[in-house]
Amino acid sequence: MANSFALWTFTALSDLRPNMANLKIIGMVIGKTDVKGFPDRKNIGSERYTFNFTIRDSPNHFVNVSSWGSEDYIRSLSDSFRVGECVRIENPLIQRKEIEREEKFSPATPSNFKLLLSENHSMVKVCSSYEVDTKLLSLMHLPVKESRDYYSLADIVANGHSLDGRIINVLAAVRSVGEPKHFTTSDRRKGQRCEVKLFDEIESSFTMTCWDNESILLAQRWIPQETVIFASDVRINFNKFQNCMTATVISKTIITTNPETPEANILLNYIRENKETNVDDEIDNYMKESINLNTIVNVYTVEKLKLKALKNEGKTDPVYGILYAYISTLNIDDETTKVVRNRCSSCGYIVNEASNTCTICNKNAPRFKSASLSFDMLVDLTDHTGTLHSCSLTGSVAEKTLGYTVNEFLAMTSEQKTTLKWQFLLERSKIYLKLILSHRARGGLKVSILSCKLADPTEACRNLSGQRHF
Repeated sequence: MANSFALWTFTALSDLRPNMANLKIIGMVIGKTDVKGFPDRKNIGSERYTFNFTIRDSPNHFVNVSSWGSEDYIRSLSDSFRVGECVRIENPLIQRKEIEREEKFSPATPSNFKLLLSENHSMVKVCSSYEVDTKLLSLMHLPVKESRDYYSLADIVANGHSLDGRIINVLAAVRSVGEPKHFTTSDRRKGQRCEVKLFDEIESSFTMTCWDNESILLAQRWIPQETVIFASDVRINFNKFQNCMTATVISKTIITTNPETPEANILLNYIRENKETNVDDEIDNYMKESINLNTIVNVYTVEKLKLKALKNEGKTDPVYGILYAYISTLNIDDETTKVVRNRCSSCGYIVNEASNTCTICNKNAPRFKSASLSFDMLVDLTDHTGTLHSCSLTGSVAEKTLGYTVNEFLAMTSEQKTTLKWQFLLERSKIYLKLILSHRARGGLKVSILSCKLADPTEACRNLSGQRHF
């Protein structure tokens, strides 16, 4: 009864009309921007402050709310609630919105109106639990766009440059949430950024960057490999430094966490079913059982190795083989590419950078002893028949391949790293591989390098001529 009575006293967003007075509105906060200051034209030398947020009270109705005022008022109001909370707004001003101008920077809404808050007349309060109807709570898991209106990460990667600068919707799972990085610009403005790694059934890692505090706070609540997000109106760009497509959260973006849609449920079930497999694969890649390389005798070309793997479809046993090929991609001198990571000394799993804990061992705290630096890189292998992309080169195998320990490598200059890289890019190597079919890996193949050494030219020529060739 309390809920029904409370809701009965509020005006629905669908009923908003100009000149309505003494309004009381209730809704869930589904989006929010940071506080910004602007020069006050009426009072030269002073600033006015503002921030915007979006509230929703039904599946089909949500509106933007703007507030202007003194710095103390605006910051206090902004700090009083977060995305995901239910708020009660009293005495807002209803204003018809200028769609073309305002929706360029604000979330697109189905309403023809927006709400303005006055420092002297309006009020915003976070609702207590008894005021919040379960129907309102469920709105937090409903995307503001049609559930099928999105690009998969594979679609974005495949379309590449054609999507550069576009604003689109994305459905993906959260692989990791980075630690917020704070910085100061050349004009002494303070800023922050946070990188979120996303993945889905096909793409294993895709970067989404948050630049505002509100989206960073939201991202910090996400549980890696357990959370799915529907991000409406994110900007897609081609990152020239990383040579890949990335997403950026902007002022128009509204992110729905764990959306209750058929498409999201399929993805959520996928990550739940594969979570333990993901962990086991990663630990297995790092802490490999000792494999006697002398037992691996079959020599392949890239083309024949792919065919062998396809014939192995449906089997769990990996394919082992030898490849005489060039390392065609080895980004050890690219400052934007991370080739060294912290791994748990107990289980070998990558330590979460944001929390500085092992997500496996923290379930049993005494197991988590320490973390150690380890090589963790992806390389491409190429011969005359094709290329194997994103092959895993990690741990002691990487150290033996490069001829340097992690600490020795970190002490090298960029020029020394570049020189080291070209020693491999120009020479054919003898590479022992472990390969399994995986629809999560690029090209459907998960390739781990067991050993990589510069090849003896005579041996390579003899084997590539057909002897002991499978």
